[in-house]
Amino acid sequence: MQSLSLDKAFTLIEPGPVVLVTTHDGVRANVMTITWTMVLGFSAEFAITTGAWNYSWGALERTRECVLAIPTVDLIDTAIGVGACSGRDTDKFAKFRLTALPGRQVGAPLIGECLANIECRVVDIVERHGIVVLQGVAAHIDEARKERRMLHAVGDGTFIVDGRKIDRREAMREKLPPGV
Repeated sequence: MQSLSLDKAFTLIEPGPVVLVTTHDGVRANVMTITWTMVLGFSAEFAITTGAWNYSWGALERTRECVLAIPTVDLIDTAIGVGACSGRDTDKFAKFRLTALPGRQVGAPLIGECLANIECRVVDIVERHGIVVLQGVAAHIDEARKERRMLHAVGDGTFIVDGRKIDRREAMREKLPPGV
């Protein structure tokens, strides 16, 4: 094996799905791109990493709710564009022609163009690390959507796209939670 610079080690495990995180501050909706996500278990608990440098942080901290919208590969330029500008001076829903749909449980909008949306409430903020722990309260999926391949940021400006699905459910049956 060859040595890898420690400052690049994160690129080996970063590739979680790119998500578009929506918020609503009571006046208008905003959306930011997040590539640092984590599943905390089988109970619809998640974490994202962000902080005060993102305009959405204020709404996230105040309202303690958001939506994790999961884009597919056909939305890569939208996801990059959303992440490259600020909601402070840009209506990202208008600029990127995103359809804001009402949530059932939270005030933040779903994104109609995405494969799936998970409505969440903030249950904890670990400020030292910029970690926001979320509890999913409702989930939505567009079963009719043909494009289903998700994006995974490597962290160096490149992306990995989901490929072929390999089914090993039967071999793992006893480890899977009921209903999965």
